[in-house]
Amino acid sequence: MSRLPIRARLTLAFAVAMAVVLAATGSLVYLGLRSALDEAINDSLESRVEDLVGGQRPEANSDESRAQVIDGSGRVVGDPGEEPLLPRQDLARVDAGRRLRLEREQVAGIDGRGRLLATAVDSPQGRRVVVAAASLDDRDGALGDLVGQLVIFGPAALLLASLLGYGLATGALRPVEAMREEAATISGVEPGRRLSIGRANDELGRLGATLNDMLERLDAALEHERSFIADASHELRTPLALLKAELELSLRRPRTAEELEEALRSAASETDRLTRLAEHLLVLARSDQGPLTLRREPIVAESLAAEVAGRFAAAGRAIEVDVPDGFGLSGDRVRLEQALGDLVANALEHGSGTVRITGAEVDGQVELHVLDEGPGFAPAFLSRAFERFTRADEARSGGGAGLGLAIVDAIARGHGGSAHAANRPAGGADVWLSLPTGYRVERD
Repeated sequence: MSRLPIRARLTLAFAVAMAVVLAATGSLVYLGLRSALDEAINDSLESRVEDLVGGQRPEANSDESRAQVIDGSGRVVGDPGEEPLLPRQDLARVDAGRRLRLEREQVAGIDGRGRLLATAVDSPQGRRVVVAAASLDDRDGALGDLVGQLVIFGPAALLLASLLGYGLATGALRPVEAMREEAATISGVEPGRRLSIGRANDELGRLGATLNDMLERLDAALEHERSFIADASHELRTPLALLKAELELSLRRPRTAEELEEALRSAASETDRLTRLAEHLLVLARSDQGPLTLRREPIVAESLAAEVAGRFAAAGRAIEVDVPDGFGLSGDRVRLEQALGDLVANALEHGSGTVRITGAEVDGQVELHVLDEGPGFAPAFLSRAFERFTRADEARSGGGAGLGLAIVDAIARGHGGSAHAANRPAGGADVWLSLPTGYRVERD
């Protein structure tokens, strides 16, 4: 069933529904006609019986309708030689004042099946039974003709209705087919192309609008990926070019031991830069594929901040830690150290003065701030500070790839938190992680 084209399935469903409707309609017409014919026959029998009971002269008998008055001995009053409509065993079943209705396959003097109506009356001559009978041949014939017409015209009507349903389904699905053909021609080679949709605010119009919105998002994602690849290629090319230049200069002519050592130090520095860039690109690629894989463990926020500060103790700048006791986190320690370390490295490279790591609990979130005393961020940069391959103005620019804050944001989101950046009123930058609190650390 599911392999059939949708127009065939719609037609089949329409045909089944029409078959049910036609069958129900035919049944209602049949039952209605039978009820009307039965009522007419019953009214005719009642009338003839009432006439005989009232002493009126009965209508002339025929092959279609007859009436009799039968005495207690089972003979017809007025014509003892006529065969009675009711046999003797049925006469005893007729009660005075009640109507006995019977249908017989054969009734005396009646063609075919017949229906009888009988009642008993008392007269000076004794008990009498008044009987009227009517043939059911005409009634059965009319019903048979109706059934024959329903059998002939019902399937024909069902076939015509199914063809009409198929045509309607084809017409209704024609815009969908046109939309499919147009969608098949859209590719990433021609960004910006959209499906043509009409002005009607119907289901197909809304479907087209939804697909166009999806294409808009896909175009944005594709452009983002293209920009990412271009920026990554550019960032990789610079250290590779420098590394190659250092090695070529070292090999161009004989060098002293000091010159070779300096060249190797420079090459090692560029290699470290390449390593960091590759690690950053790997984290971002994994974050694009889904939530980062985290090895969660209980973490004391104060211990995390102190450990990160200790890693930069040899930087030659003062780093202060002011994180209150008791803040606990549940997260990946390696990732959180990487994120907080990137913030400290950013402050050391682009800021000035003392770098401070502070902590606070705000609305059920643990915030770890990294503050510096430098010139701060350019106002236009704050809105895109965590975008990839973006750098601040010259006051805070350097040789980085513009991925540090993007990595921080990816790690924060992987932990169910967020990353933020702002300028301090007194001067300097404030960049912080906002992470869900895990527990309270109890101190002895």
